[in-house]
Amino acid sequence: MENKVNIEIRFSGNNFGAYVPALPGCVATGDTPNEIMQNIKEAIDFHVESSIEDNDPIDDVFKGQYDLVVKFDTVSLLNYYKGIFSNAALHRITGINEKQLQHYSSGLKKPRPAQREKIETGLHKLGKELLAVEL
Repeated sequence: MENKVNIEIRFSGNNFGAYVPALPGCVATGDTPNEIMQNIKEAIDFHVESSIEDNDPIDDVFKGQYDLVVKFDTVSLLNYYKGIFSNAALHRITGINEKQLQHYSSGLKKPRPAQREKIETGLHKLGKELLAVEL
């Protein structure tokens, strides 16, 4: 069985913030997607090591190997991947109008659940297609 740890990422307009619900107080910030992931991994390691040293209880998942599962809100997701996916590319993947996607990424509008599902489904479909590619 694989152990999974949820990481929640939010975009503040200037940078990204991440927190770990399973480790209250474990947070990190970063300017780029790579930086936020590096910083949150370091924060988790520090938090777990400090808890062990102080004999504070920690969830069993942190006592072995685990995978990080990144959870986004729509604004954060669209900003996190904006260097990879243009609104035109996301339109082709999701069927959602480019102007509407821009409103979602700027936070001017929140997508309805059906629109969030279209974005998630489109990205998952693309991911499955990419996993089948061999060069």
